[in-house]
Amino acid sequence: MCAWHTLEHKETTVAHANVHRTSPVGNFLGQPIYQTIESRNGTYVFDRIAVSIDGEFPLDQLSKDELLIKPGLIYRPKY
Repeated sequence: MCAWHTLEHKETTVAHANVHRTSPVGNFLGQPIYQTIESRNGTYVFDRIAVSIDGEFPLDQLSKDELLIKPGLIYRPKY
């Protein structure tokens, strides 16, 4: 099962143009890791790097309301 959840929430797809990101706090696989990502659905905070199994990212490693964003970054809602 492919597990890319690129800025897709379970009910709502967020357009990339409507997403605001803070300054990068690091890099993973050549892509920036943003500390926070803001969209009309709320603010998400970088939490961890997803576990890859055979080149895919199983969605069962996500908690409720978390996002998996390429290239394997997990963001959680900011409370």
